[in-house]
Amino acid sequence: MSATLVTGATGFTGSNLCRRLIGEGHRVVAFVRESPRVAPLRELGVECRVLDIRSRAQVRDSFDDIDRVFHIAAAYRTEHSDLEEFTRVNVDATRHLLEVSMSAQVNRFVHCSTVGVHGGIQDPPVDETYRFAPGDHYQESKLEGELLARKAFEAGLPGAVVRPGAIYGPGDTRFLKLFRPIAKGRFVMIGSGQVFYHMTYIDDLIDGFLLCDEKPEALGEVFVIAGARHVTLQELVETIADVLGAKPPRLRIPYGPVHVASVLCEKFCRAVKVSPPLYPRRVEFFKLNRAFKIDKAKRVLGYDPKVNLREGISRTAAWYQKQGLI
Repeated sequence: MSATLVTGATGFTGSNLCRRLIGEGHRVVAFVRESPRVAPLRELGVECRVLDIRSRAQVRDSFDDIDRVFHIAAAYRTEHSDLEEFTRVNVDATRHLLEVSMSAQVNRFVHCSTVGVHGGIQDPPVDETYRFAPGDHYQESKLEGELLARKAFEAGLPGAVVRPGAIYGPGDTRFLKLFRPIAKGRFVMIGSGQVFYHMTYIDDLIDGFLLCDEKPEALGEVFVIAGARHVTLQELVETIADVLGAKPPRLRIPYGPVHVASVLCEKFCRAVKVSPPLYPRRVEFFKLNRAFKIDKAKRVLGYDPKVNLREGISRTAAWYQKQGLI
């Protein structure tokens, strides 16, 4: 029985994808680095092959019986990390996987990119054809990796690109920095709160990945996979507060001075080689519009996001509370 490969399987998105695939009866292989997060995958029934995807030789030598690939692995936005690591993982490893997949003649390669390749949106909402404007090293490297995938698809590798919106759900902690201060009544809005944000519940995202794997119409295409609608940051914050039973945040400070402080803080911390507590990308969360159309995914794939924002926030908040995180 041929296997489906999932890279990034120890991460939030990859582990959820593995769980779904195993539940549907697939044989799943994961390329992993040994860590405590591998054990739950093995218990789930995932065949974990320990290697470094930054090594083409290791990828090639571990590619036995692979028929389909979901490339989810990425160096994410840790501000203190080696900037070259973004290239090694998001570009070089992607190249290795594409080349080996083409040699192995896999039947499908689903590449995970990000809506971040578009940067801030000036005419929201936008679709997959909107201009590229990556705003940091992470987004730049993800764009480069996506373009490699699309070039491979043009050359004959059967595949598709998924650009997820902001991913959230039970098991993920990236939005704790929003939930926790709201729960404690300490959240401060920077700027107007009227910028747009587009959330993507994990179950809906997995649906999108699987549709890109199954549908012949997906071949060679790029799809934004996100929730049914975008919201203002103010609405997102108020929804979280309502779900948590907290008072809606009312404190607000101007954007400009905070952004200047973040730039200076990042420069100083880079000079002394420590992780900055405040940096421009974190502050730009309050400034940049991120709103997208999912019409193409609906039309071509039959994608139909099922978890609305309030329900997704409720499930996520319940998990945070169960874990004692808020």
